Amino acid sequence: MNSYEHGGDVVSFAKELNCLVDEVIDLSSNINFVKPIIDVDFNSLNISAYPNYSKLYKSVATHYGVKQNEIELFNGASSAIFSLFDKLKLKECYIYSPAYLEYKKAGNLFDYRVTNIDRFSNLDVEIKENSLVVFVNPSTPDGFYYNLDEMLKIWKAKKCTILVDESFIEFCSKPSLTVKLKEYDKLYILKSMTKFFGSAGIRIGAILSSSENIAKLKKFEPLWKLSEFDSHYIQAVLKDKSFKQISDKQNKIAKEYLLGTLKSCSLIEHIYPSDVNFVLVKLNSIKAKDFQKLLMPHKIMLRECSNFDGLGEYHLRIAVKSLESMKRFKKALNVC
Repeated sequence: MNSYEHGGDVVSFAKELNCLVDEVIDLSSNINFVKPIIDVDFNSLNISAYPNYSKLYKSVATHYGVKQNEIELFNGASSAIFSLFDKLKLKECYIYSPAYLEYKKAGNLFDYRVTNIDRFSNLDVEIKENSLVVFVNPSTPDGFYYNLDEMLKIWKAKKCTILVDESFIEFCSKPSLTVKLKEYDKLYILKSMTKFFGSAGIRIGAILSSSENIAKLKKFEPLWKLSEFDSHYIQAVLKDKSFKQISDKQNKIAKEYLLGTLKSCSLIEHIYPSDVNFVLVKLNSIKAKDFQKLLMPHKIMLRECSNFDGLGEYHLRIAVKSLESMKRFKKALNVC
């Protein structure tokens, strides 16, 4: 794979198979398969005027339990990452890896000295003072949730700037670090509003931090960077108060079925513990790209993980999708 390539390119996959996109079971994308119920007539939106984000900020801030001046919205989480790396202008960056590849890309682009720390083997690597540390929690591509209390003490003692990516935290019932924002003025938390709400095409990401840090970020941000469609969709999504309960239930059922399938598969050597809607596995006798080829006749797309730091050509990420999709995956495995 290319260095920064991601999963989810279902259009290219369908083109290669000469089939419709809707025929593909995309297990490479970790976007929620459950969709919230919204009530928005997009045809009635006034898009002739410049957007006003006051209601959006109020809605998102309430959702995350912070004040409106403690949050800045971006055109997706990736845009937030690049903007923050650019504005911080630090020299050293430590990424607890494997991690979302945009962090490494941003670090290299903005001339940071990037050091990858293998979080599978050793979290206690010495880091330099006043550096930037990046931790994705729950992690990707394995989906494990870490208790970061002790790590926070170490990072704070080193006067580090801390960026914790919580893009997948809503898939599990684990505590967010938003409660720590008032305890440390160099803590930033990244939120993605597309993963859990199943809307990768709606580009809204958020950075949470102290009001002073957010004010500094806003100075360099354009006046309008989100569309009226993005804004109204997210506001509508956040009104669906039953969505999390429904999503949790359906994801749990589908994930349990997937894990049962993986445990009975003789091609799999190891299943990594996961707290969210995807699972990382290591194959034993077949490379991930060859495993993918076996499933192509069944129009099933997976995410091979060889371009993640610390992983190799036998690693594979499988997303939790509908129970029907999980059954089709199992059926395909049985004939491979």
